[in-house]
Amino acid sequence: MTWSPDGKTLASGSIDKTVKLWDAATGKLLSTLQGHTGDVHSVAWSPDGKTLASSSGDQMVKLWDAATGKLLASLQGYAGEVWSVAWSPDGKTLAFGF
Repeated sequence: MTWSPDGKTLASGSIDKTVKLWDAATGKLLSTLQGHTGDVHSVAWSPDGKTLASSSGDQMVKLWDAATGKLLASLQGYAGEVWSVAWSPDGKTLAFGF
């Protein structure tokens, strides 16, 4: 689970293969992002809060538009589960670990 840069939204990865966005003030579910075919292990907000990255047991990293929930890109072809994902402070680089 991770806070958005503005502190208003929480993002969580789940064993149900989704990313969920939560209102931090009320705890209310805002949206469910679907597209992974394995457990979601890690989520990370870009520093500007516009993009959310998720990593999964399906050997993929997905990039989502945080405002709309639209899938922007699927990065695939890795040899194993992708366990973690993190943005650089300038938001230009995405790192992930197996």
